[in-house]
Amino acid sequence: MKKGGQNRPEDLHLSAAEAAQLGPRPWLKIGSAQWLKIELAPTTGGQDGPTGSARERKSGSGAGVSDRKVRRLPLDPLTHRQTLGDLLRRSAARSPEKLAIACGTTRWSYREFDRIVDALAAGLAQRGVAKATRVAVLARNSHAFAALRFALARLGAVLVPINFMLKAEEVAYILRHAGASMLAADGGLFALARAAAASDTAVRELLWLPSEERDEPPSGVTRFDELVACASAPLVPDLVGGDLAQIVYTSGTESAPKGAMLTHEAVLWQYVSCVVDASIARDDVVLHALPLYHCAQLDVFFGPAVYVGATNVITARPVPENVLPLIARHGISSFFAPPTVWISLLRSPLFESADLGSLRKGYYGASIMPVEVLRELARRLPQVRLWNLYGQTEIAPLATMLGPEDQLRKAGSCGRPVLNVETRVVDDAMRDVRPGVVGEIVHRSPHLMRGYFHDEERTAAAFEGGWFHSGDLAIVDEEGYITVVDRKKDMIKTGGENVASREVEEFIFRMPEVSEVAVVGVPHPRWIEGVIAVVVVKAGCSLTQERVLAHCAAGLASFKVPKGVVFVEALPKNPSGKLLKRQLRQDHAGFFATAS
Repeated sequence: MKKGGQNRPEDLHLSAAEAAQLGPRPWLKIGSAQWLKIELAPTTGGQDGPTGSARERKSGSGAGVSDRKVRRLPLDPLTHRQTLGDLLRRSAARSPEKLAIACGTTRWSYREFDRIVDALAAGLAQRGVAKATRVAVLARNSHAFAALRFALARLGAVLVPINFMLKAEEVAYILRHAGASMLAADGGLFALARAAAASDTAVRELLWLPSEERDEPPSGVTRFDELVACASAPLVPDLVGGDLAQIVYTSGTESAPKGAMLTHEAVLWQYVSCVVDASIARDDVVLHALPLYHCAQLDVFFGPAVYVGATNVITARPVPENVLPLIARHGISSFFAPPTVWISLLRSPLFESADLGSLRKGYYGASIMPVEVLRELARRLPQVRLWNLYGQTEIAPLATMLGPEDQLRKAGSCGRPVLNVETRVVDDAMRDVRPGVVGEIVHRSPHLMRGYFHDEERTAAAFEGGWFHSGDLAIVDEEGYITVVDRKKDMIKTGGENVASREVEEFIFRMPEVSEVAVVGVPHPRWIEGVIAVVVVKAGCSLTQERVLAHCAAGLASFKVPKGVVFVEALPKNPSGKLLKRQLRQDHAGFFATAS
């Protein structure tokens, strides 16, 4: 591509090869603020076509060559920009007086929410936060967390949400790995934040966030309210959709956390899939009770709800004595929780007396909903339509969905790919498996992460063969519905046979006395790995190991039958409800040594 002899400086000529590569496209983007306008070069005489047609020139070989003129036009990137910071402004313009945020005693309209986010962004900018600055958040759900999420997006800073159940050294690992220079925390977690930040990290400033319940900030720290009082307008960064929006660390149930780098456009494409396939609508009143540090609550529900202009009720306590009254008080119509929380609601003595008539949409994920619980929900909440949402951090996180009409017809399935995702189930040679044959789930999607932060090796492994490898094992049926049978690392290999823990768990859950169950493999002197079941019994019921083993022996192959049962008060989970099987394997590693 080079300038023509008599052309103005901004006019360029394409070679024949370059023109052929461009094809019919009238515009070509080159960088964040410039576009090339591609025009057909006018003819210069003769009868070889009307003005504006491609000019045919004869080369030495007699072949026709198209000459196309290209005009370089500087355009303001704001005219085309689509970032997370923009969507709130648009919702505020559409519905300025509508209730956007309710949290404790705080109420913000969309106009107020937008104004507070602008002010917070300006205050953060004065503290040195700029494009690409990594800001970590160690906080429970609150209105302040919600505002900080969008303020960082408007500045082009990178959000690093952190699991508040981690220990100080685990938090410090993420701070060091991410290179975070600011750490925001609420009052209840400030001691943990201080300890982690002091452990050889790059954190130079701590920011206090107010909680759902009124609390006082620690002395000598930067306060949320003083930043929001900032009067200057925030800087408008040179920001585009392909810029990094967040680094979300995987839950680390199997290994050290990895930082998934997600761009604005990856998250926004995922929002579109959520709105379309999960039926997120403007008239929803959504209860956000699961942790916002987790991408499911943050980006499958909160972000899309703001995108469409729904009302958001935020709480930090996903327990029945808080959730059930909130549904009644606010007229909640939409609620997401993992199966463990739905089960706790059903078992609560408050359930029967709670006014849940406003609830119309129910969502679950993180683990499969037992069929018996699905039937109970249908019986006790007949007006609620249910969706099962499956995915993982690296895909922002939604990948597949099982809709309301399929909950019982395809019970146990995670459904089919959502709008902007292409999913296959493949063998080790990347060939599609036949229906009913176990393979690994792989994806292609604009939702997908850019890669793992500072980890090229694991990034390359995750995207081997041009598809993202989920690490989940599944089968697909003749209609294309996918059923996850296990994580690759959760598949138990006992005596040369493979046992899918999910299959055994589902079978044990048929026992009416069982509230929760997890099946894992632990070291065995003969079988290398032995299958054990860790069971939580419903309140008021009793159960014995003999009864559980007899139940399994009646319906499972002998090698799938657990070789032992452990009864516990509760299963270990992270705050998003995901079962921590690694901890179970550690806790019960000596089971067979003790038994012998």
